Amino acid sequence: MENEKLIVGLDIGTTKICAIVGRKNEYGKLEVLGMGKAVSDGVDRGVVTNIDKTVHAIQKAVEEASEMADVEIAEVIVGIAGQHIQSKIQSGSIMRQPTEDEITVEDVRRLSSEMENILVPPGNRIIHVMPQAYTVDYEGGIKDPVGMSGTKLEADFHIITAQTTAINNINRCVRRADLTSKQLILEPLASSLSVLSDEEKEAGVCLVDIGGGTTDIAIFYENIIRHTAVIPLGGNIITKDIKEGCMVMHNQAELLKTRFGKAIAEEANPNEIVSIPGLRNRPPKEISIRNLASIIQARMEEIIEIVQNEIYQSGHYKKLAGGIVITGGGSQLQCVSQLFEYLTGLDTRIGYPNEHLGKSVLEEVKSPMYATSVGLVLAGFKALDDREDSYNKRIANGSSALKQTKKEINPKDIWRSIGNKLKSIIHDDIGEDLNY
Repeated sequence: MENEKLIVGLDIGTTKICAIVGRKNEYGKLEVLGMGKAVSDGVDRGVVTNIDKTVHAIQKAVEEASEMADVEIAEVIVGIAGQHIQSKIQSGSIMRQPTEDEITVEDVRRLSSEMENILVPPGNRIIHVMPQAYTVDYEGGIKDPVGMSGTKLEADFHIITAQTTAINNINRCVRRADLTSKQLILEPLASSLSVLSDEEKEAGVCLVDIGGGTTDIAIFYENIIRHTAVIPLGGNIITKDIKEGCMVMHNQAELLKTRFGKAIAEEANPNEIVSIPGLRNRPPKEISIRNLASIIQARMEEIIEIVQNEIYQSGHYKKLAGGIVITGGGSQLQCVSQLFEYLTGLDTRIGYPNEHLGKSVLEEVKSPMYATSVGLVLAGFKALDDREDSYNKRIANGSSALKQTKKEINPKDIWRSIGNKLKSIIHDDIGEDLNY
C-alpha cells in the first residue's frame, strides 16, 4: 500500500545536507517521520568539491533522520544542481505501422526513450527528458496523444543535462555513505513539487529557489515545464559581500544577514545601529542597518536581473499569470518579495512546502529552506510530469483487468465445462438410441 511506502529525500546543498523520511497518510498528504541535517563543507555552488567531507555530512544527516523515524535507510532520492546544468529544446519523431489502431502509452515512452540517446556535448549526460507538446500526423499542439489515431508521432522535448563528473561525484558520495541512489532529480523540479499548485503551473509561473550557492529557476506553463536554469549566485555571495563591506568575520556576516538584513535599503531605519564584538583587544564595531541593507540590495538586484533575463530568454515573460514564487533559504530575507515585484513587474509570493504536508514530527520542515528536501520525497510518490502519473494508472488498470480475465478463465473451469459438454453429448446419444 502507498501509505506503507517510505521515501527518503537527500538534498546535497552548498550550506547544508538534509535527509527527510516521509510517507503518504490516509488523506494522501505527506507525513514527515524524520529529518536530519549537517553542515555542508564539501560542496561549493552545488558541486561536490571534497568527497570525504561530503560523505561524513551525508552519514550524519541520514543517521539523524534514521533515528528520528526509527527506520533503516538504504535508498535515497538525490537532488542535483550547479552551474554545469544545461537545458535545450530538441525535437523527435517515430513512425507507427498504418495497421496499428491507436497511439498507446508504449508509443509515447518509446519516443521519449529514443530522445535519451541523442548526442550531447562531451562530458555531459542527460538526466531528464521532459515532453512539451506532441504532433500527430502534422496536427500540433497536442498535450496527450494517447488514444488518438495516427502514423507519425512527433514531440518537442525539454532535455536537461549535467556534467558527468558532477553526477559521478554525487553517486560516489552516496555509495561511500552505504546508500543507493534510487533517482537523481534536478533540484528546482523537486522544489516545484512542494511549493507550486496545479493552478499556478497551468496559468504560468516562474519558480526561483534561492539557495546558499546557487539560484535555481524553473518556468511552467500549461502544466508543463518550459525552461530551467541554475545561476551560480546565492545567499553565500551576499554573506561574502557583507563580510568584505562591513569588515567582519564570516559567521558575524551571516548573523547580520539573517537577523537584521533587508533586501530594500529604504525600508531600513537609518538611525539603527548594531554593535559587533571586536577582535582581540579591539573595541566593538558599529554597523549601520541602512548600510547593511544597501550591500544586500546591490547583490539581490544582480541576481534578480539574471533571473529576469532567463525569463525573457524562455519566451514566457508575458505568459506568467502566476507570477514568481520564491523559495529556499534566501527567500526568508526581509523585503525580498517586494524587490522582485518592483524589478520584474510580476506578482511574487514566498513558497512554503506545506501544501502537500500532513501531520509531521517537525514544524521546522515547513520552512522554505526545506522546499527541495520535501520535494525530493514527494518525487518518490508523484512523477515530475502529471501525464506520466496518468500513464502509470492506465497501465495499472490494464494489467488488473488482464489479471481479472485470467482469473475468470482458470483450468478448473475449462475442465468442468468440457465435462459438462461430454455429459450432454452422452445423454443425447442415449436418448436417441432409446427412441429408435
